[in-house]
Amino acid sequence: MVLSKRWGAAVAIALAVVAAVPLVGATAASADDGFTWAVQPSSKDGPTGRAYFVYEAAPGQRVDDRVAITNLGTASMTFAVYGADAFTTADGSFTLQPASQPPVGAGAWVAFEARTYEVPAGRRVVIPFRLTVPANATPGDHAGGVVVSVAQAQESGGQRVNVDRRVAARVYLRVAGPTRPAVAVEAMKVGYDNPLNPVGTAPVVVSYRLRNTGNVRLSGTARARVTAPFGLRLAASDGAPVPELLPGSAITITEQFNGIVPAGHLDVRVDVESTTVDGALPAVTRSSGVWAVPWAWVFLFVAVAGWFAVRRWRARARRRRAA
Repeated sequence: MVLSKRWGAAVAIALAVVAAVPLVGATAASADDGFTWAVQPSSKDGPTGRAYFVYEAAPGQRVDDRVAITNLGTASMTFAVYGADAFTTADGSFTLQPASQPPVGAGAWVAFEARTYEVPAGRRVVIPFRLTVPANATPGDHAGGVVVSVAQAQESGGQRVNVDRRVAARVYLRVAGPTRPAVAVEAMKVGYDNPLNPVGTAPVVVSYRLRNTGNVRLSGTARARVTAPFGLRLAASDGAPVPELLPGSAITITEQFNGIVPAGHLDVRVDVESTTVDGALPAVTRSSGVWAVPWAWVFLFVAVAGWFAVRRWRARARRRRAA
């Protein structure tokens, strides 16, 4: 029994892999377009219009569902069907572990009656599967995918390699229990290459890591701003979009602000506004700084101070001679 399901537009996500790569597109095809296929969440009567497999379940609960495989090619095909764990790549893409890596999370909870299924050309087959939530599953969001793949041996650089072309539909599972949405700004670095030209400018480069430290997936917007002493704003970003971050995942964001004058100590502040499927979270802020030495003012100060020092020394010397 499924506690609840969220519905959306039909979607199929494809990838062609030797190792894990981002999910892209709606079908997978061979180099000569000799075969294509699609994968969609389904009922016993065919695709239902759901965007993904999205469930809410309690530990120990079983969820029965179906996936539709449509062979869009001109020849009968045999597909391998299995579950895989999902993760967020360094650039923020949602992708699945390769077939060579056994799943340990949501992918391992998906089970089919058979490993392979044959689908005639131009036909659709609806395949039932069961997702069983372990009794010790941790509360929060778990992500994976239902993968339908075709492995082929190909020549590459004089060697024979196996290319695994995969089409997948995402699986999002919320395990009942306390949710802890949280995001952290880590490893923040600020750089400024002070210009040799005393009246020149230089860029400020800001980099930081955003980590989902909670147990639910989230996304949002990150904004950075650069201020001089006394709060004078020198630059600000329009906002870098934060892609979907699965629990425990992290991405690195780098922004560059050009034309920054050397105004002394520069303060850089990052504000992260994130949201989950349950709503918005309080903003998270982190600040760091860097010295942008205003050499023109330093030289002017030294020159003026030196001029006054020389004048004072000469005045003292005249008074001594007069005495």
